Amino acid sequence: MKLVTYLDNSGHQHLGALFANDKQIADLAKAREALDGKVSNILGSMQALIEAGSNGLELASQTLDFVRSEAGSGYSVESQSVQLLSPLPIPEQMRDFLCFETHLKQSFQSAMEIQSMMAEDPAKAMAEFKASGQFTVPEVWYEFPIYYKCNRFACIGTGQDVLWPEGSKLMDYELELAAVIGRGGKDISAADAGQHIFGYTVFNDMSARDIQTREMQGKLGPAKGKDFDTGNILGPCIVTADELDPYDLTMIARVNGEEWSRGNSGTMFHRFETCIEHVSRSETLYPGEVLGSGTVGNGCGLELKRFLNPGDVIELEIEGIGILKNRLIKPE
Repeated sequence: MKLVTYLDNSGHQHLGALFANDKQIADLAKAREALDGKVSNILGSMQALIEAGSNGLELASQTLDFVRSEAGSGYSVESQSVQLLSPLPIPEQMRDFLCFETHLKQSFQSAMEIQSMMAEDPAKAMAEFKASGQFTVPEVWYEFPIYYKCNRFACIGTGQDVLWPEGSKLMDYELELAAVIGRGGKDISAADAGQHIFGYTVFNDMSARDIQTREMQGKLGPAKGKDFDTGNILGPCIVTADELDPYDLTMIARVNGEEWSRGNSGTMFHRFETCIEHVSRSETLYPGEVLGSGTVGNGCGLELKRFLNPGDVIELEIEGIGILKNRLIKPE
């Protein structure tokens, strides 16, 4: 199933499922009430559904089948009365990993080139950067997956505007796959970790590159380079784990209709199962947590030395999930 959270004209959030080639939304709670004559708390929100486990998924699947059989019982995705939100409006927790080696290597190379060009003697600066080793992938990166915690309160969904943060001149997108935890646990082995994944979604980790570069000279972070309202974008839906192979997906980024980035999820050095094993060591994972893959190789402007402008429309597409589309606006 492709599950969504959407807002109606009255300002109420609803749990939905896409059908009819992703052009229609089934209101699962409303449909279940029509079937049973009573309200289902399990279908009241994405978080409630996730926490209900396999029983919740079975209930949602049966309800979606009912909606499919009832002509005209869904809402158009393009309707003015429907606004898709982040599938999980406020995740229980968000962690973003660095799982793609190509992204890390190319980002380091671009950072060296950009900073060298700003120096009085670019060639000398480049030689010094290379000699320092600060832009070399550290050995610890290969030993276990590293991550930072995102601002879970800053999530938006497809079709919503991204607000350019104050103080930044270099804005960037990051094309990522994200896994949503379905079953919690502690000290989970990589072999068992797949059973703890509810589903997958597209993640755009918007980044203020100039702020990020400066603050990380302090050997901590990222923080304000990533943490600003509307900076974490999830969607357009969560595809349940039973319907997707997360390690063979084409990933594409377009800016104003022009393709900037293309990669494949199968190039992850650290897979989600390894990430779950690492995070859950002596620490409990909870249903509704989100784990970002980190940026796929070639999946951001920094690697290309191209950055965004106010008014740009960013589309991130992952095969089998859909397109996450947002406009970047700079407040007056």
